[in-house]
Order: sequence, then structure tokens, then C-alpha cells
Amino acid sequence: MVIVVVCLIGMMAGSCFGIFFSGEDSGTGMTMRDAAREINQEYNEKIEKIKTDNPYDKLILSGSRATWPEILSIYAVKTTSDQSDGQEVASMNDMKLELLRKVFWDMNSISYRVERHTKGSGKDKTTVVYLYITISHKTTDEMADQYHFNADQKKQLAELLDEKYRSLWSSVLYGIGTGDGEIVTIALSQLGNVGGQPYWSWYGFTSRVEWCACFVSWCANECGYIDAGVIPSFSLCSDGSDWFKARSQWQERDYEPCAGDIIFFDWGGDGVPDHVGIVEKTEGGTVYTVEGNSGDACRENSYPVGDARIYGYGVPMYS
Repeated sequence: MVIVVVCLIGMMAGSCFGIFFSGEDSGTGMTMRDAAREINQEYNEKIEKIKTDNPYDKLILSGSRATWPEILSIYAVKTTSDQSDGQEVASMNDMKLELLRKVFWDMNSISYRVERHTKGSGKDKTTVVYLYITISHKTTDEMADQYHFNADQKKQLAELLDEKYRSLWSSVLYGIGTGDGEIVTIALSQLGNVGGQPYWSWYGFTSRVEWCACFVSWCANECGYIDAGVIPSFSLCSDGSDWFKARSQWQERDYEPCAGDIIFFDWGGDGVPDHVGIVEKTEGGTVYTVEGNSGDACRENSYPVGDARIYGYGVPMYS
């Protein structure tokens, strides 16, 4: 029986499902989380370079990136079933990082344009420079066609993307499962999305607003926490902080938060919260967060515990 189990595990690790083993270091010094983090950084740097190279008065960011489970599913099927050079995907190394990077950029693209709008005439003439950055991505079906997947490969792809593997993807990519970390998983899955349209439009706004609170509310809704009364639906940071305070679910800035806590910021130091995010984890005296509308994008950030910019924390009663 033991031999059978070992053989089954070996067969799974050598198939496209080996991707679910890639969250741990197999001896190469690199995990899938490391690889995804490195490519995320490259993606962010490309956007920042466009902004730096094209001075502007107003920035308009729009679009979204493919999710990492989608990217990794394409990568896993393509890499393991390559007839000329098939490889397992349970481990990560420099060569496989390059394969993953190629899939990422085959699937995602960043484009931009600059427009100058002139108003008035004579002494009242003014020119405003708009920088438009658009993020776009191909669907998994489009990628399957681009890579000429056959029927069996498409079947493997559909299986990897089945909702029943959601917790496994969370473990591979973020080192967490469901439960208290579920809202963190949802938030992390949105990294790289820009402009906030999915979040502020879900909330009911017809045009862009400052969308950090809409993002937190959207993530909470995806987990069912709004209907359960665990986290409120709010678009104003002060409404969110007041909700937690009224229920004695509030901690001040010197608190060491847990994954899933809601972090509120006071940039101006005037005692009024004006930004909000979700705590990913606290480690070594540093709070790691996922925030919407951070530079008009969904990004990971970090702050020292007790940082003066932190207004306080809402502590949801997840159980």
C-alpha cells in the first residue's frame, strides 16, 4: 500500500498537477512564491518606467492582468506536455523561471499613449498632458489556442482551474489556506489590477472614485463576509473605522495585527482615516498589506508595527 501511495504521489508530481507541490523549496533555493514575486516586481517596474519616461499632469490607469492561477495553469500544462522538452513543474529553478516569465508576458501586456489637451487661448491657454496606461490580458482559452493545446491539454487546463482547487492555489502562491486568511487570498489574487473599475463599479459608482474602501468591501463580499455581518460594506474610510469601533472590534496603531485584519491609515496625521487596506501578515516587526488604490493599483506594501501613518485596525470576528 505504501509503495502504491508513493507511486501515485510521484505520478502526480510529474504531471501538470505537480504545480501544487511548487510552493515548497525542493532544494533549488527558489519556490513558486519567489518566482511570482519576482515577476510581479518586473511588472510593477514596467509601469513605473512608463510613468517616469512620460511626464504627465494626469494619469489614467485601466484594465487588469490575468490571475496567477490562470497563468500557472497554462504554464503547468504547456511545460509538462511539451513533446520536445517536457519537464515537471513541482520545482522551480532559473530555467523554469524563464519559461514562466514567457508565459506571463505572452498572456499579459501593457500599452500606453500620451494625449495633450489644450484649453483656452492667448494668456488663458493651458495644456494638460494625459498619460493613459492600459493593462490587458488574454483568457486561458485564447492562450490554449495560441499554444495549440490539444483536447487532452485543454481538459487538464479546465481541471486545474476548477474551483475545488482554490485552497491549493492559495497555498502555492501565498502560503495560506482559507478561514481567516480567505480575504487575504482574494486580495492577493487582485495584485496588478489598476484603475479600480471592478471595485468602484461593483459598489455602485458610475465613474472613478478613490477606491481603497471599495476594494476592501469587494474582497469581503467575495468571501461572504458582508452578508454574514463580519465586515461592513463601506466606501468612506471613516465609515469603516466607525463600524469596527462601535462593535469594540478596534485596535490602535501599536497593535500587532493578524492576517485578515483591516488596516486604516491617516496620511495627514489629522486624526481622520483616509486610506484602508487588508493585513497580509505581520513578521519580524513589519506589517505586510494588500491595498487597493495604492498608486491607483492593487499592490503589496509594508510598514513597521506602530508606524505613525497607521490610524488603527478593524479586527473582524471571523469565527
